[in-house]
Amino acid sequence: MNQVVVMTHAYGKRSGVRYMTNGLKVYYVPWLPFLMQNSLPTIYGIFPILRTILIRERITLVHGHQAFSTLCHEALLHARTMGYNVVFTDHSLYGFADIGSIHMNKVLQFTLADVNQAICVSHTSKENTVLRSGLPPNKVFVIPNAVDTAMFKPNPNCRPCNEIVIVVISRLVYRKGADLLVEVIPEVCRLYPNVRFIVGGDGPKRVRLEEMREKNSLQERVEMLGAVPHAQVQSVLVRGHIFLNSSLTEAFCIAILEAASCGLLTVSTRVGGVPEVLPPDMIVLAEPVPGDMVTAIGKAIKILPKTDPYAMHVRMKDLYSWSDVARRTVVVYDHALVSNPTTMLQRLSRYYECGAWAGKLFCLIMVLDFIIWHLIEWWQ
Repeated sequence: MNQVVVMTHAYGKRSGVRYMTNGLKVYYVPWLPFLMQNSLPTIYGIFPILRTILIRERITLVHGHQAFSTLCHEALLHARTMGYNVVFTDHSLYGFADIGSIHMNKVLQFTLADVNQAICVSHTSKENTVLRSGLPPNKVFVIPNAVDTAMFKPNPNCRPCNEIVIVVISRLVYRKGADLLVEVIPEVCRLYPNVRFIVGGDGPKRVRLEEMREKNSLQERVEMLGAVPHAQVQSVLVRGHIFLNSSLTEAFCIAILEAASCGLLTVSTRVGGVPEVLPPDMIVLAEPVPGDMVTAIGKAIKILPKTDPYAMHVRMKDLYSWSDVARRTVVVYDHALVSNPTTMLQRLSRYYECGAWAGKLFCLIMVLDFIIWHLIEWWQ
C-alpha cells in the first residue's frame, strides 16, 4: 500500500502530528519560520527528528520541494546520507547575476549533486535548473502544475453586464510586477471608461498601489481587497472578465490556470514558462513594460465577446488534472527507486566537483553529516 507522509515546519501554534483527509499524515516539526516562511538553516539540527520520522514511517523515498526551502535542502542531505533515494522539485526561476541568486545557485548545486531525479514545472524551468545546478538534463523531468477544476468553476451571473472587470490576485511584491501595475492601471482606466479593477493580495508594494489610487482619484474603479484566502479566490475570480498577471519572472503560474478554469481571459507578461501554460486563444501575452501591457489589455477587451467561459472550463479540465500529475510523478519515483546505490566515496567525488573552494566545503559538510548520523545511531 502506497502512503504519503508530509514533513514541514510549524505554522503558528500548529506543531506536532496531524491527520488530514484520506489518511494523509503531516508532521509539523517545531521549527518556526523566520523569513518568507523559511525555517532558520541549521544544517544538522533537523537530523534527529528526520531520522525518527523516516524510520517510524518506513519511508522508501524522500521528495523535497522548492529551492529556497532550507528544510528541503537539509532533509535531502540527511536522507542521502542514510541511503534513501531522493527526488527534488524546483518551482521557481532564478537569475545568475545578483548576489542572492549566485549564493542560491551554489546551494542548489550542492543539493542536486546527489539527487536521484529532479522535476521542473515547465521546459523553461528545466533549462534554468540545469544551467544553475549542473544537473544532467536526462535526470530532469517536466511535470506541469494543475488546477482543481471542481473548485474553480465559472459563474457568469456574478459578472456585471455594463462594465469590464479586470482581476489581479497576486503577492504585491517586486517580483510579481506590482510596480508595473502602478503604471498600467491608471492608463487603462483613462483609455477605457467602462473598465474596473479588483486587486487581491498583500505585500510591501501595496502602499504604492494605494498611493496610485489616491493620486489618480480611482477609488471607485480600483477595489483593493488585501490578502485573499485560497478558499475565497474563486469567488473573487468569477466577478471578473479578464485576469491580469504582471509577473517579472514565473516558472509556471498556477493563478493563470485557476483564472482560466473560472472562464477568464488572461493577459500576462511574456516571461519564464508562462507562454507554455495556455493555448494562444486563451491568453494575450505582452512584454513586461507598461505600454505593451496596456496594448495587450486593449486587445483582450476586443476579443472578450468571442470567449465562452464554460468552454474554457471544459478545456482546462482536459488539459490539466492533478490525477495526471500524480501518475507522471509516480513514473519519476519508479526511476529514482531503481537507481544504482552510491558509495560514500562516489558521493564525495560529486561534491568535490562543485568548485575549487565550495567543493572542499561541501565534502567537509558531507563527512560531518556521516559522522553525526553514526553518533545518532549509537545514541538512539
